[in-house]
This record gives sequence, C-alpha cells and structure tokens, in this order.
Amino acid sequence: MQSQESGLPLTRAAAPPAGVDSSSPSLSTQSAGQPYGWGFESQATFPGGASFPGAPSAQRKPSIRRRQKWKWRWPWEKEVQPSGERIIALNNPIMNDEFCSNFVSTSKYNAVTFTPKFLKEQFSKYANVFFLFTACIQQIPGVSPTNQWTTIAPLAVVLLASAFKEIQEDMKRHRSDSELNARVAKVLNESLNFDLRMWKDIRVGDVVRVESDEFIPADLVLISSSEPEGLCYIETSNLDGETNLKIKQASPQTSSLTSPPLVGRLHGSLRSEQPNNSLYTYEGTLDLVTDAGMPKQVPLGPDQLLLRGAQLRNTPWVYGLVVFTGHETKLMRNATAAPIKRTAVEKQVNVHIIFLFGFLLALSIGSTIGASINTWFLSSQQWYLFQTSSFTGRAKAFVEDILTFIILYNNLIPISLIVTTEVVRLQHAALISADLDMYYEVRDTPAVVRTSSLVEDLGRVEFVFADKTGTLTRNEMVFRAASIGGVAYAEEVDQARASGEDGREIWRTFADLRGLLEGSKGMSGTELSATGGEQDRERATAVADEFMTLLAVCHTVIPEVRDGKINYQASSPDEAALVAGAELLGYQFHTRKPRSVFINVRGSPVEYEILNVCEFNSTRKRMSTVVRAPGGKIKLYCKGADTVILERLGKHQALTEKTLSHLEDYATEGLRTLCIAYRDVPEAEYRQWSTIYDQAAATLNGRSEALDKAAELIEKDLILLGATAIEDKLQEGVPDTIHTLQMAGIKVWVLTGDRQETAINIGMSCRLIAESMNLVIVNEETSRDTGEFISKRLSAIKNQRSTGELEDLALIIDGKSLGFALQKELSKPFLELALLCKAVICCRVSPLQKALVVKLVKKNQDSILLAIGDGANDVSMIQAAHVGVGISGLEGLQAARSADVAISQFRYLKKLLLVHGAWSYQRLSKLILYSFYKNITLYMTQFWYSFFNNFSGQIAYESWTITFYNVLFTVLPPFVIGIFDQFVSARVLDRYPQLYMLGQRNVFFTKTVFWLWIANALYHSLVLFGFSVIIFWGDLKQASGLDSGHWFWGTTLYLIVLLTVLGKAALISDLWTKYTVAAIPGSFVFTMIFLPLYAWIAPLIGFSTEYYGLVPRLWTDAVFYFMLLLVPFICLARDFAWKYYRRTYMPLSYHIAQELQKYNIPDYRPRQEQFQKAIKKVRAVQRMRRNRGFAFSQTENNRQDQARLIRAYDTSKSEARPSGY
Repeated sequence: MQSQESGLPLTRAAAPPAGVDSSSPSLSTQSAGQPYGWGFESQATFPGGASFPGAPSAQRKPSIRRRQKWKWRWPWEKEVQPSGERIIALNNPIMNDEFCSNFVSTSKYNAVTFTPKFLKEQFSKYANVFFLFTACIQQIPGVSPTNQWTTIAPLAVVLLASAFKEIQEDMKRHRSDSELNARVAKVLNESLNFDLRMWKDIRVGDVVRVESDEFIPADLVLISSSEPEGLCYIETSNLDGETNLKIKQASPQTSSLTSPPLVGRLHGSLRSEQPNNSLYTYEGTLDLVTDAGMPKQVPLGPDQLLLRGAQLRNTPWVYGLVVFTGHETKLMRNATAAPIKRTAVEKQVNVHIIFLFGFLLALSIGSTIGASINTWFLSSQQWYLFQTSSFTGRAKAFVEDILTFIILYNNLIPISLIVTTEVVRLQHAALISADLDMYYEVRDTPAVVRTSSLVEDLGRVEFVFADKTGTLTRNEMVFRAASIGGVAYAEEVDQARASGEDGREIWRTFADLRGLLEGSKGMSGTELSATGGEQDRERATAVADEFMTLLAVCHTVIPEVRDGKINYQASSPDEAALVAGAELLGYQFHTRKPRSVFINVRGSPVEYEILNVCEFNSTRKRMSTVVRAPGGKIKLYCKGADTVILERLGKHQALTEKTLSHLEDYATEGLRTLCIAYRDVPEAEYRQWSTIYDQAAATLNGRSEALDKAAELIEKDLILLGATAIEDKLQEGVPDTIHTLQMAGIKVWVLTGDRQETAINIGMSCRLIAESMNLVIVNEETSRDTGEFISKRLSAIKNQRSTGELEDLALIIDGKSLGFALQKELSKPFLELALLCKAVICCRVSPLQKALVVKLVKKNQDSILLAIGDGANDVSMIQAAHVGVGISGLEGLQAARSADVAISQFRYLKKLLLVHGAWSYQRLSKLILYSFYKNITLYMTQFWYSFFNNFSGQIAYESWTITFYNVLFTVLPPFVIGIFDQFVSARVLDRYPQLYMLGQRNVFFTKTVFWLWIANALYHSLVLFGFSVIIFWGDLKQASGLDSGHWFWGTTLYLIVLLTVLGKAALISDLWTKYTVAAIPGSFVFTMIFLPLYAWIAPLIGFSTEYYGLVPRLWTDAVFYFMLLLVPFICLARDFAWKYYRRTYMPLSYHIAQELQKYNIPDYRPRQEQFQKAIKKVRAVQRMRRNRGFAFSQTENNRQDQARLIRAYDTSKSEARPSGY
C-alpha cells in the first residue's frame, strides 16, 4: 500500500509500510462506525508472526516480557544507540515493560552522583588541590611549623559551604522537575475508562486523551480526534519557535476510533523507528489484527506524530498512542546534559594559582637551600645545635625543610578566597533577585539566579544568541492599520498625522472607517463630500466594503464558538489577525461549510459560495479565493506580498502610488504588510478556467506546480483595493534593548524556527537590522552551493573592506543552508562571514542546530557567550552557552528551569548585563586581586624574616593569630568591596553603555594587573619588614630595662601589616557606605580590642602561650604606636601618588565617567532625533524598493492541502462532534 492511495492529502507524507511493497492492497474505511473489516464476520484467523502478536484468544496466553536488566555504564563509555525497529504492543502493557519511563530530569546531581561530581568540580580548582596537599603534609610529625589543623579546618568549611550552595541550587531544579513529572494526563485503563495518571507514570503503549490547550505528555501517534477526518491543531512554539499552528491528521484507518471501547479493541503492534532528535521526520507502521484475526498494515509519518512539549489548540480532544517517553522523546533528545560551567575569571585564577604555586615552591626551595648552607657549611659556628652529619640524614632534612617552608608560605594562596567569592556571588544573586527594575508585576515574577557562580561572566558577554518567538515577540498578531481606497486608517493615530502637521497626509482612525461603512457622516464622509461630492463618498464606501468583505471571506480560517465567543483556528497567525480585524469593523465571519462561508455584515447574514482556493506558498507569496457573491457574481479575491500583487494589476490603477506611500510608512514602523486586490470573473471565463484547475488538482506528479500554473491564469488584471498592516507585537522595550546592547559592543544573533520573511521583518522592527545594512541571504539547496556562496561573499567583503569601505552587513541563513554551513569543512568560512556581519539571523533552525551554532562560536572565539530563550526548544542552546538566560514566558518554564538566570522580559537583559554584570565582574576582580594582595603582604614578611632566623622555619607571628588574619581581622573588607562597591552608578552605566566594553576587554583582571598587584604586595611587605627591623635593630629596649623580645616585634609587625592592607582597601573603594566604614576602619578597631583580650586570656587557659605577659608591655609602648602611624603611611604614599597620576594623566573611560557622576556634569551631546528619523525614513524606503516583506507565516508543505481541509469542516454542525467518551 502507498499512502497516496488513501486520498487524504496529509497522509502523502507518511512513511511507506515497513516490510510491505507497493503492490499490497489498499485499505478503505467505512463512512460510519468502525473501520471496514473490523467486524465479526467469519474470516480465517491470522496465527501471528514476528511483528504481529496475532489475534487475542482464550487459548493464547500473552508471553510476559521481563523488564530489561539495568546495566552499569561508565561515564567515559559512549551510549550505544539502538538500531533496527522498536516494536510496541497495542493494549498489552506487560509487553512494553522494557521501555524507559516518562520521568525526566534536568538536574546536575542526584544522591549517587553528587559526591563524585561535586568533588571533581571542586578539585578542578587548583587552590583546593593545593590546600588539600598542604593539609596532608601538615599531619607529618616534626614538619609543620604551625598547628596541624590550621589548613584542614578552613578547607572543610570551604567545601561544606560550596556543597550547601550547590545542593541549594540543584534542589530548585529538582523541584521544577518534580512539578513537571507530577502533571496529570488521562490514560486509558484495562476497564476502558480514562484514569488521571502522573506524567512520570505514563508508559510506552498507553493510550492518552489530550484535551484542548493541554501540553502533550510524551511523543504520541495520533489515533483519532474530535475533528472531521482525525484532524487536529498543534502549536509547537515550545519546540521549534514557530507560532503558526500545525495541522496533524490521524490515519484514515484509525480516525473513526472515537470512543474508549473502539480504541480498546486495537490489537497488534506498532513498528516504529528508534528514538532520535529529528523533530520533523517519523517513520512507523501499525500492524493491526482485526477481531476476526486478519492482518492490516497502516503506514505512519510525521503528520501522525504529536511531540512532547507541543500544545493542543482549538481541538476539543485527541487520542494518542505513546511511542517515546521521558529522555527518549524527540524534545529530550534535542536537550543536552546540564553542564558544569566555570567562569572566565575563575579559569584565570586557576592559571595564576599555578604560577603562584611555582613562586611559592621557588621560595621554599630557596629557603631550604639557605637552611642547608647553614647546616652543611656553617655548622661549626653553630656548635650548640644538634645537627646530623650523615648524607641520608641531610637528604631527609632537605625534604622536610621544603615541606616546612611550603606550609609556612602556603597562605600566599588565600584559602579564604574561595569561600569569600562563593558568598559574594550568592549575595550578587540575591541583589539581582531583589532588583525591582527587573520585577515583572503582571505575572508577579522577579529575576532568579539559579547558578550564582556565573554572575561575573554577565559583565563580559560579547555574543547574545536570542530566540525570536516569545523572547523578542509576544506571540500576538494585531491588525494595526489599513490603506483603503488611497486613505490611511489606523487603530491609533497620533496628533501629528490626525491634523496633517508639516504638510503630512491626514490619517483616519478605525472609528472613521466604521462610520464610512455604516453610512454615517463621520470625519471621512465629511471630507469626501467636501472634496468630491456624494459620488466620491459612495465610491469610497464601495471600495471599503469590498476590502472588508475580502478580509472576511478570503482565508482558510475555521471558526469555533467557545463560551459564546468565536475563536478562529488558523495555521497562520496573520490570517487570524486579519479575520479578527474584519470582525471588529463589522464584518464577522462565523460559519464555514464545505462549500460556503457565512459572514455577518453589520448584523446582516451573508453567504459566499467558495468555488476554488489557490493556496499560499513561498513561491507564489499570495493566496486567492474564487467566490460566488450573493448576487450571483463570481469574484476573485487575492491578497499577498506587494511585489507579486502589483505586477498582476490591470492598467490605469489610481490607488497604486498612494498605497505604495502607505506601505513605506508601515515598513518604517516595522509592520508586516499585504496588498489586497480583486476582480470580477465572467461566468464563461470561470467555466473554462475551472476545467483547467480540476485537471491540475487531479495530477498525481507535480500537482503543486500544476495548481500554481492554473492560478496564474486567473490571477491577472486585478483591481487594487489597498493594503493591510499587521504588528507582530514585540516584547516591551526590545528595540531599545537590542540597540543598547549593540552600543555596548555586544553582537546579537537571532536563532529562530520561524520563516525567513518573518524573521527579517522582526529583525528590522526590533532594530537588529538597521535600514543602512545590506542583507547577505544564504538560502542554498546543496552543500556545494552553500560553500561556493559563502566563499564568494567572503572574498567580496574582504576586498571591499581592504579598499576602506566599511559597510554594515546582516547575515540571514535558513536551516537547510545552516546544516551545510555547520559541516566541518564549511564551519570556519561560515563563522568568518558571520563575524564580519553586525547582525546574524538563522531561520528555520532546529533546537540542536541552535546549540551547534553556539558551540561553533564558543570553540573558535575567546569570548563569553550568552543564550536567551523561553521555550523547550531553547534549552540545548542555553546550556551550550557560557551563560544561559531563560524567560519565564508564555511558552512554559522549561527554558527558565534549565537556565542559569531567569527573567520575565527580554528588556531586563539590559540591566542584567550592563549594570549587574558590569558591577559583578568589577567587584569580583577587585575582591580576588585584593585577597591575593593582603595574603602575600603578610606572608612575604615571613620569607624576609627567614634571612634573619637561619632559614630555620621559625615563624614571626603566633600561629592562631595568623589564622585570625583571614578569618577575623581582614574578612570584612573583601566582602564589602565584593558586595557594595560601585565603580560607577547604575544611571551612568545605563547612560553610557560603552563602559560595558571594559569587561569585554577584561580591563580589571588582566595578567598585567594581577602581577602588578603581586609586585605591590612584595613592595609593601619589604617596606614593612625593613622598617620594623631597622626600628627594632638590636632588640628594642623598653623603659623598664627589659628587652622587647621576639613576640613583641612580631605582633607589632603583624598590626602594621594589618593597618596597611586595610588602608589599601580604603584606597581602592569607589563607594563608601556605612558597611564600608564598619568593615575597613571597623576591622582595625575590632582588632585593637580583640587581640589584647585574646593575648591576655588565651595563655591563661593553655592557648597561644607565646603571648604570656605581652599585653601590658606592648599596648603601653610609644614606639608601637609610632610604627602604627609611620610605616603604613610610607607604604601607601606610593599607592596614593600613583592613583593621582593615573587619574590625572592617563585616565580610563570609567575614570571620566566617575568625574561626570561626582560633579553631576550634564551631557551636552547634541540631539538629532528629527534628523535621524528623516534618515531612517529614506533608508527604509530604499530598502522597501529592494526587498519588501509580507505577512504570511502559515504552514507550507507543498501538498496544497488547505483547500481540502476546509472542505472537511461544517461548523454549523459542531454539536455533532464525538465527545471521545
């Protein structure tokens, strides 16, 4: 059997029956009741076979198929893809136990994988590996100069804090997954009733009932529906971004199974392809066995497949057979595993830690050599020390000394840095969530940061990959304006156009149009009477009436009455918007019969007989309907792109110039336009043409082309009525956001499943494509053609730019060409071409292609990538980018659940990146640099001290006081700098988006900046240690006559180091708040109170006995206070002088912005808005003449099936639809 033989248009795309040749007999159906041959006539019973279980009988017991044993798979092993066919038993759940459940998970961890995955992630940070190594060698007796717990305890705290954060964030994903898995669907049970069952409990082979506006819970094969001939409407915007409804149709062999008892009598099996990620293909065969035991085979194709994540629209119910579940569904096959992402700053820190470890090792080896020289060559002068003289003993001592010095200097790499950055990132996430400017009141949705460890990457984004549907647009089409009879009408008219200021043409409102149609003396009527008399008014009314009638009659929309209100089912949202617009203006389409449509014209019912429909496709760019009007006249109504309508007009058209002028006005506003025309067709001409059309419709091969040629014969000598303008409503603030992001140096790429014309139109209306840009459109059929086109355009652009011509370009590429361009040999030239363009739009792309485009740029560009979308089709793209942003929009929450950050509106991206991102990057850069600085400043004094202590490993400071340095005394300044510091205000960052480029260029955290901070720390440590040695030379004598002693000097040095690093924190703070005051001066005040109390109490209870008797001697000594005032001042004087010189003579852009902010200097940039508007209009007109778009975006499948579909409907008999129960 071939699918063509069924006579139904949509079955032509079905796969041929697996294992059956074309000579197999055709299957027909009875017009009512059950399918032919499914009765109880006596027929020979089919015994069963490999793929046919055979007829059910009392003697035949079903063989129980055991569930497949779970097999362990190592993480590095590739998953084995199943081959061959998947055989699913019908109405026999036990036979289908081997298939996976419908449970889905998008989380990173579970109870088993958390520990290994978490430890792998944490120890990919080299600092943690270093501290673990240090903690281990600290446990060796006689090696560590410090307490053995001073490293392992802080490391455990760091790991526990990180684990808590990871668990907290992954629990959100688990909760989201639980909500999705806990949704309920109606599943047919053994007693042939529908039970409510959770999505996760649905199994392959179940029969599911899905009702209107419900999401489809698994991949289903459509069995039947409430609509004639098993039709249903599906919205797949959640899968591929396309908003137009898709028409699906059950096989004629099953479409009459519209009740549970009939479906329950299905016996046999479904032979299906194995799970794969192709959204647009499917092959399967139903091997049915009748009640009489006879086999039947039914071919299935993509028109019978309903995908998980799609939504049933305008169809009361459908029955579907579950074919793929859970992670085997096509939606989940397009998803990628939640990756473990790390920021660019974190990766840089890892590299710096390697270099610092090398530096630390060099210091340790240097100190060990110094110690060995003392031991081996100067031991005779140190006769009072017991030292080994054997080679083995000296070698052992050499190794032990290296380990001792590694422990001594280990805090050159700050252990507090990791926990500090994690806490600061969490706080940044909280600040983003608390930002009222990013709170969407309509849906009570704040911004949510799901992966706080990526916040600083928000300040370094160079590429934004955006979905279109639901991300840039609202998924709403609105009839905004019309040009009728040379007069412009609009829903809303501004004062300038209404009054005709500056010599402009006067525009009218829809209220005026309604008045004209109703015959009242409205504004339009008055003016027309004044200029041309009553005759002109009647002519204008007749044109307007014809125009509105065309909108209400010429379409493939099907009306559906719900709760007393008419809803329009349309495969094109544009068509639905035009029909709804006609209804608002008094021309209501309310009933469709197989041969006619009924409209109410200002309350009066009118019937138009539909004779023929010439359908829309991308080649024709128009659709026509031949109708017989109530008076018996035959008319051709036609609507389409202006380029194709204008060339089919008759001679001497008076309205062409005015209509073109209005089209240009609509284009500048980003509206989608159609031209409207008609002609009267003589009866004789129609009879002759109808014969040609019927012959074309009967053609088997090349039917589509034959119908197009037939349509050409009658679509001529048209009379232009006017034009329509539809707004594909953008999300609020989208054009301004995209323009601002481009000013900030961010390249915006739009990856959409929509048609090319639709995508270009939206690109222009959202200011992604400017009027001055030249479009590079790649739309080739083969890999070779694609490669040749790319190479030619690439060389042409390079040649042009080598001459000094810098022309802005926008690249448009469709899904087929993109598939070729992503191949290995073409990917580099394609990327090179894309990078030369200011804007890139990829149309008709699959979810996997979106991810591949992101990965291509990620692999070849050293840039931070951000992907933003709102549907399940965007999840793989979101996870592939460095930062994924999900919009919790109308397409569900799948993207928001899988994203690193979730926002409610695209416009919030501007503040998220330009303000919060810029702040986070600058704050964390400063925090990391300062953390390294403060530790190196303290611990390098230990190294300098080694020259004075015979490289013995003696510490200068008491060991617990060293621990307090990071845990208590300097813990607050990094937090305050990391959370509250602002290098410029949010207002300035918004006003000057170019400041965002500082992050893109990594100005605040380059290698040079890092090593300059390290050099500064070395300088400070040397100055501090040098002054302390000079002042304490020969051991300072106190007034009591006692020597000051080692711990007196060590504590003094410790406190002047502390005051210096706190002073440095004060110097680098750009914003002073009460928290800054509490953290920087407050930390020193706290130290001066806490340390003497500790030094007094601790020795009494057996801790820190080095401090015994120190407090009354140190805190009463004048030299101590003199050093506290003098030495930090000398250290920081150089820093202050450099800061002054840099800001005065070598300022960066943010230094100037800080001056503007501090002194509130007004912005004197000249405003040229009127001039810019005029330039924009001129460029838009030029573009209109080169490349005009049009408003259709309906399903196109080259099978000319819309006409057949609308013939199947009789909405006057809607109560006769089956209930499905």
